[in-house]
Amino acid sequence: QLQLVESGGGLVQPGGSLRLSCAASGFTLDTYAIGWFRQAPGKERERVSCISTSGASIDSVKGRFTISRDNAKNTVYLQMNSLKSEDTAVYYCAAGRTRQFEFCPTTYDYWGQGTQVTVSS
Repeated sequence: QLQLVESGGGLVQPGGSLRLSCAASGFTLDTYAIGWFRQAPGKERERVSCISTSGASIDSVKGRFTISRDNAKNTVYLQMNSLKSEDTAVYYCAAGRTRQFEFCPTTYDYWGQGTQVTVSS
């Protein structure tokens, strides 16, 4: 079964940190670009980070979120620091292949089920 599984979410106080993991099973991630997305209640899903097969990344939450990948572990991570209440959302990872001139995929082949991140005192 081909799937992505996120983990590492939870309840954290403002200013705290979490590291989310996205593990693949049934396929290898090394030929896929990976995106992290989030969706807060009542809001549209937004991409927060993307990492290419070479390890280059784009982080929309600059200075606080960092994406990385460990192909040996078939896992991608999202390190989130200095968390704020507005970071509260369900976080999803997704795997896709880029087309020519794309850095982050426009479409994704695999999605995880999501992990809840709640930032609250």
